[in-house]
Amino acid sequence: MPQNQEFMNRRLHSLLGVIPVGAFLLQHLFVNHFAVYGASSFNTAATFMENLPFRYALEILFIFLPLLYHAIYGIYITFSGKNNTRRFGFFRNVMFLIQRITGIFLLIFISWHVWETRIQAQFGAEVNYDMMADILSSPFMLAFYFAGVLAATFHFSNGLWSFAVTWGITVSPRSQQIMTYVSLGVFLVLSFIGVRAILAFIDPGLANM
Repeated sequence: MPQNQEFMNRRLHSLLGVIPVGAFLLQHLFVNHFAVYGASSFNTAATFMENLPFRYALEILFIFLPLLYHAIYGIYITFSGKNNTRRFGFFRNVMFLIQRITGIFLLIFISWHVWETRIQAQFGAEVNYDMMADILSSPFMLAFYFAGVLAATFHFSNGLWSFAVTWGITVSPRSQQIMTYVSLGVFLVLSFIGVRAILAFIDPGLANM
């Protein structure tokens, strides 16, 4: 019985990492990418998202609660997980290690990002292009955000591989190898979008080089 419960918990953890948490990551990256087209484009996109009907209810039910479960159970997996070189080999175990490291780092990054943006907005700050440009004007914060974006895109992309295995989508070694290439492609595309958005907040000309 405990093994069945853990199996279901891992399935739920994997599912929530893709839907809805992963979907929110994609939406967040695409909204930020509007900065490439100028401050007014980003502000328009950000304002649209802020004015969605039932925004707070949607955020609590479909973002914060799933993210909280994914994070808490992810911590459990991080500190209880063991390498399995017989089943998946050295490469996959390295990916699993990086997955655990990026997961812990993302707890710090996301908490800080929420504090700098959403919490500050509750105190009257306006979440817009100028806010992000001011945050990223610090070399330390710039490096921190670069690391955060790359950690998020890797964690999601590599998580797609785990999701496919956990849900029985990729069973054979061949299908798992194909999924490895798919997840790599997703990582490269999303990283390009995320890094380009950060560069746009520093200097729009950098994002269009």
